[in-house]
Amino acid sequence: MALDEEDAEAEKEVAEALKTLEKRVGSFEVECMFSGEHDENNALITIHAGAGGTEAQDWVDMLLRMYLRWAEEKEFKTDILDYLPGDEAGVKGVTVMVKGHYAYGYLRSEMGIHRLVRISPFDTGGRRHTSFASVFIFPELDDNIDIDIDEKELRIDTYRASGAGGQHVNKTSSAVRITHLPTGIVVQCQNERSQHRNKDMAFKMLRARLYDREKEIQAKEQEKLGGEKKEIGWGSQIRSYVLQPYRMVKDHRTNCEVGNVDGVLDGNLEPFINAYLLWQR
Repeated sequence: MALDEEDAEAEKEVAEALKTLEKRVGSFEVECMFSGEHDENNALITIHAGAGGTEAQDWVDMLLRMYLRWAEEKEFKTDILDYLPGDEAGVKGVTVMVKGHYAYGYLRSEMGIHRLVRISPFDTGGRRHTSFASVFIFPELDDNIDIDIDEKELRIDTYRASGAGGQHVNKTSSAVRITHLPTGIVVQCQNERSQHRNKDMAFKMLRARLYDREKEIQAKEQEKLGGEKKEIGWGSQIRSYVLQPYRMVKDHRTNCEVGNVDGVLDGNLEPFINAYLLWQR
């Protein structure tokens, strides 16, 4: 209609709307490839400097900027949770929380060793240097753990309290011991004067123990999802960013190559994310 009416303003508006629509459709197509249990979760990015000294610490700073720019473009929120600056320049290590729908699904493609080749700005001789940094991606797991205790799975024993507490405590079976049969966790309370109050307190203790156990399981799950930790150096990189003698970013898993290195370092990770999801399928 805009073309028929030779309406340049409407034509420009339609073109901009099409760009926005193409971007949204592209995002939906990528999200259709997410199948992992935690893909919808927020993500934690941890970056550590590897071989290369100050050069590697500067490389961590560059990667941090890249991921922050990517998240900004995706309209994801970011919080830097831990930051250890380098001795002379850059960053030794950093942890960032990325909050957004499918943040972990997108970012899990980034997990591994990233290699940079460039003329070092820290080398007065202008020599070419190779630097490494490790990137670990973890999903944020839910802290709202609902501890459901089935009383059929408990053995509740009462016994005479042996501690201080007065004549009444020592003469009656007011103390309570609860055994959670599936896990073998045992809690007991004898501080209160009545059996009823000791039982209530023992249940609180049991819930706390079960919660702590669930947190340990989650921590192990996060370690497993974090993947195998490899040496941060030669032979283990997933992606190379070459700025000298030619300019190219190449993912060694998918063979995806992008010549616009500056665009990638400015946060354009979509080609690598899409290629990784297709490669994984």
